[in-house]
Amino acid sequence: MGNIVAIVGRPNVGKSTLFNRIMGDRKAIVDDFSGVTRDRHYGKAEWQTREFVLIDTGGYVPSSADIFEAAIREQVKIAIEEADVLCFMVDVQTGITDLDLSFADLLRRSKKPVILVTNKVDSFEKQYEAAEFYSLGFKEMHLISSTSGSGTGDLLDAIINLIPAEDLVETEEVILPKIAVVGRPNVGKSSLVNALLGEDRNIVTEIAGTTRDAIHSHYKLYGKELILVDTAGIRRKKKVEEDIEFYSVMRSLRALEDCDVAILVIDATVGLDQQDLNLVNLAVKNSKGLLVLVNKWDLIDKDTKTARTFELAIKERLRPFDDVPVLFISAIEKQRIFKVIEEALHVYENRTRRISTSELNEFFGEVIAANQPPSVKGKFVKIKYVTQLPGRNPKFVMFCNLPQYINESYKRYLENKLRDAYDFKGCPITIYFRKK
Repeated sequence: MGNIVAIVGRPNVGKSTLFNRIMGDRKAIVDDFSGVTRDRHYGKAEWQTREFVLIDTGGYVPSSADIFEAAIREQVKIAIEEADVLCFMVDVQTGITDLDLSFADLLRRSKKPVILVTNKVDSFEKQYEAAEFYSLGFKEMHLISSTSGSGTGDLLDAIINLIPAEDLVETEEVILPKIAVVGRPNVGKSSLVNALLGEDRNIVTEIAGTTRDAIHSHYKLYGKELILVDTAGIRRKKKVEEDIEFYSVMRSLRALEDCDVAILVIDATVGLDQQDLNLVNLAVKNSKGLLVLVNKWDLIDKDTKTARTFELAIKERLRPFDDVPVLFISAIEKQRIFKVIEEALHVYENRTRRISTSELNEFFGEVIAANQPPSVKGKFVKIKYVTQLPGRNPKFVMFCNLPQYINESYKRYLENKLRDAYDFKGCPITIYFRKK
């Protein structure tokens, strides 16, 4: 990854607000509470036709014993190593702190280009007060207000001047499959993503709710390439008490709505609960591919029939949409984790499968002849023509004389026959009936 700009600094100086300002969207969670941003958060930014990758990081606190602050330190260090340009953000309202001095020393040792960004400069008086930050020893300083946007244009000019022009080669955009990892809190979503990527991309602790943003990662291993999205754990609405967690859940739901395939992770020691079924229903409602992962399988006492019994119990609860792959894994032990990628991409291929109109009409001609739609009030339904609708999920329309008389059981019959003949495993199928 090239042309990377990281926004770094101590907690609560406005890093996420600046990130959102540059991205033009509320992609990072912003709150007055210190330590809101925990994982590195990526976005693709553009200024003056020049593109770069922007990273929002958590607030850096050295020598803290807090489990989250220790994990954030590691995430910030990784971001500094990845970045080509560092935007060191400080707060004019609080002045230079010991944390600023410590972080400035860390950045000087990195040997990376550093732009000192003094935030919350929203008056002439604050401009004079900002002069003290020159004592931190960085050549270039920009005065901004990330809330109002003042000074951000000049900052972006400085950023693109530090990005090598020869690296900015325009390439044809390739649409990669987007795979979202969803589920309840503390089922092992981040552990799975870290195991797949081979690095501690996301913070993992025993505390439920550690992941708050939907974190996008570029996966490219073993000839397979996709976007992997780790999401915050989704609890029932009545259990969501903290404002920050509410926004995290909303972003997780948006990530599910935006993805191509949803990987639902459940805890083998708990099983499938109602909240998991709600996520399945949301995936089906949005016509997303679906894969169910039973994580922590290493903790289960099992025999040769345990997995099969567990799978049948899951599919029974998923009915009528029970044509879903179920895998048994251990993210911690890395058992069968790469099978997850293979199966998710297989579901993606199924979701984008196209069947020609001539083949469909020949197929359904035999299916309908073998079992005609039931008559209603002495009237008979005649299905005359079938075609697949354009789009990135399997939708079909059947033209007939009396579409209002097609009942749900006959729709299910047609869908099951279609699934038997073609591989749509893990993909919801929608069949519409229109009058002709």
